[in-house]
Amino acid sequence: QVQLVESGGGLVQPGGSLRLSCAASRSIFVIPFMGWYRQAPGKDRELVAEFISGTSIQYANSVKGRFTISRDNAKNTVFLQMNDLKPEDTAVYYCHGIVRSNTYWGQGTQVTVSS
Repeated sequence: QVQLVESGGGLVQPGGSLRLSCAASRSIFVIPFMGWYRQAPGKDRELVAEFISGTSIQYANSVKGRFTISRDNAKNTVFLQMNDLKPEDTAVYYCHGIVRSNTYWGQGTQVTVSS
């Protein structure tokens, strides 16, 4: 079992920045796929950014150059730095992990980009 707890969401103006954190209940060395998805109202959940096999990174085209995923192995935490936020980035952001074919989700954190 893995528990994932997100934090850092909130309300921000267009062009602003936010940093999301996802703390895992166990070492992230054993979570080969770990990252972030988001779901906007009326839309499907979509990949934002994710570590693949612990080393490679995949980004959604819509966030490339604006969002950066990183990790602190000592703190079992993955981060999502979001810059130049746009209204279309408004969504609930979920931390996601896959361990031995089991998929885990955090509870989600709301990000709202509005003036």
